[in-house]
Amino acid sequence: MINSVRNTVLSVINKNNYGYITPADFNLFAKQAQMEIYEEYYSSYNKTINMENARMSGTGYADIEQPIAETLESFLVTANLTNIQDNEWSVPTIGTTGTEAYMILRVDCLNSSGSRIATADKVSSDKVMMLSDSNLTGPSLLYPCYTYESDNLNASFLRLYPDTINDTNGYDIRCTYFSYPKDPKWTYITISNGEPMFDQSQPDYQDFQLPAEDEYKLAMKILQYAGISIREQEVAAYALGQEQHEQPTFSQQQ
Repeated sequence: MINSVRNTVLSVINKNNYGYITPADFNLFAKQAQMEIYEEYYSSYNKTINMENARMSGTGYADIEQPIAETLESFLVTANLTNIQDNEWSVPTIGTTGTEAYMILRVDCLNSSGSRIATADKVSSDKVMMLSDSNLTGPSLLYPCYTYESDNLNASFLRLYPDTINDTNGYDIRCTYFSYPKDPKWTYITISNGEPMFDQSQPDYQDFQLPAEDEYKLAMKILQYAGISIREQEVAAYALGQEQHEQPTFSQQQ
């Protein structure tokens, strides 16, 4: 899909000789466009849930929640975390789990055999201190909790309570989360006349991770970034107008 999107972008830009978008610039704009659309899925999902609760959404073919949910579920990941030290566990990152966490949904505590003991509740740092001061509400293995914190180097980690939850005592942490989409990258080889030619066999090639129906929307968003980059307001205005024209509102979907 990424090559088709790039061809669309270049076709619009070259039509009136607005300028040229380098592969590096295209990849940068593609990353921003994909992330923008990805975040829109979460707000769209919340709106559809509110519409269903208000009985303003249909079922079956009229169910607009299902395709949004299926897209988000394609980014759902479950992975074991790495124990950094004591009761501190690394958050999902490219280096630890292979994907970076966009939103953590669930944190489970496991025993040495890999069976789930309990699901930890997320609490704030000040609240966990209040809980720990009470014999009745203090964190335990059956009712664990965790805080999301950062160290002096701004590296994020999860701190589990009680502090006996570490790999030394035979415990493990399993995290379920929505991951960030991988950065798209249009890869190429340079032919004799200096023009780049698409080559998806390159090891760093990465297509968009959004559904095929988002292809047009990706192209229009990239054109908006490209228009700003080459200082052509007509390009940005055209792309914005096309995106608004093609994107139906929720009132139209009812």
